[in-house]
Amino acid sequence: MVEMAEAGVHRAVIVPPGSLCSNEEAQGFCRAYPGRLAVMGALDPAQPGVREQLPTWLSRPHMLGARLSFSSGGVLKPSFDDGTLDWFWADAERLQIPLMILVGGMAGRTYAVAERHPGLTLIVDHMARPSRAAGAGSWADLDDLLRLARLPNVYVKLSSAPNYSNKRYPYADTHPFLRRIYDSFGARRLMWGTDLTRLRGSYRECVLLFQEALTFLSDEDREWILGKTLAETLEWPED
Repeated sequence: MVEMAEAGVHRAVIVPPGSLCSNEEAQGFCRAYPGRLAVMGALDPAQPGVREQLPTWLSRPHMLGARLSFSSGGVLKPSFDDGTLDWFWADAERLQIPLMILVGGMAGRTYAVAERHPGLTLIVDHMARPSRAAGAGSWADLDDLLRLARLPNVYVKLSSAPNYSNKRYPYADTHPFLRRIYDSFGARRLMWGTDLTRLRGSYRECVLLFQEALTFLSDEDREWILGKTLAETLEWPED
């Protein structure tokens, strides 16, 4: 909360980072700071009993949706589009559970899932960038992400942007790529985020990148990217 206060951020959604924080701990933080925090609960569809949990998932305190990790330590990558999770995508679509998906380097494989389930809200974490890359090489498959802009149910979380830079703030080498994402999706389908547990640079600098450094954004664009898109998409209005 200290970093949020210093950066002028009033509300935030917690995405529990694996072993560092559980869904229950995140819900505890929400209780401690009423109206300031909410949760996208970590979920692994391969675990027993998950299907039975889904109908009441959004009725859990402070829960806005679910987050799936298709990376090391998370859901196995092959299950993403091999048919194993067909039941899950369908259930989440029917139950209107928004999903954040960590699919670094797998944006191209996301298209078919999103296309088959047009009523399913999919939020692509970290712009689908590889987790351990920086500089121009980390944007090599950006066209695969931009292709998803054709599907109106896909949103992009602009989280970890400083991590893909080889420069100090204002991370100028990321600006051309962020501009391409903005030009494809528009501000109303983009969400700011930090990935605080591994963020390069400060929380404040991550905010300033979008508040000031990206000069192609209008004031209205910044309003959407820095909160309004997330609040509307996840149905989390101000109290």
